[in-house]
Amino acid sequence: MSRRPRTERPRQLPLELALEPRFGREDFLVGPSNADAYELIDLWPAWPEPALLLVGPEGSGKSHLGAIWAAQAGASVLAARTLTGADPQALVSHGAVLIEDLDRGPLPEVELFHLINLAREGGASLLATARSRPDHWNVRTPDLLSRLRRAPVVEIAGPDDALLRALVVKLFLDRQIVVDLAVVEFILPRMERSFAGAAATVEALDREALAQGRRLTRPLAAQALERLGPT
Repeated sequence: MSRRPRTERPRQLPLELALEPRFGREDFLVGPSNADAYELIDLWPAWPEPALLLVGPEGSGKSHLGAIWAAQAGASVLAARTLTGADPQALVSHGAVLIEDLDRGPLPEVELFHLINLAREGGASLLATARSRPDHWNVRTPDLLSRLRRAPVVEIAGPDDALLRALVVKLFLDRQIVVDLAVVEFILPRMERSFAGAAATVEALDREALAQGRRLTRPLAAQALERLGPT
């Protein structure tokens, strides 16, 4: 008597739903790798200089810290690429400006140079985020590079075990997924140990669970991580 072949559960097509990141102060996870950055942001307006540069790897929480500060300072918020053609005087009139991703794409050097000068002259505060220090940005204007080098830099380092564990849990909760701690402990040593790696892994596991229409368990996590390949 022949047995009927086992059929796999049909895979569903996950919907591409945009996630709204939660950027409240209560949502920020503080650990040894970002404590200095958090404390300096919290120190405002008693900064050592009007301009501060926040540096950290992809997904390390720079935008989250920037949002916390912008809410506290009532700052204007813009991406560095949108500085082109902007009015620096109008920006500093708000008293505080957050510029994100200074190291991404061509840098509007003229506008940034004037913005830094006007902030200094007018007593405004300027917070800028980037993945690296100014010496790596290929800045062509010597006076601008000099001013950027003089700005205090606070760096976010790679996450330690405790912060990485808390981050994975938070990333699942952001997706409205409550996951067993045993699953988290299984994932941690098998994923890239970085902020970006945690985000990519959680996204892949969520997609796999949605595709199979199943709850995220350790066996499903193992299957999904095998699909991802070595980290």
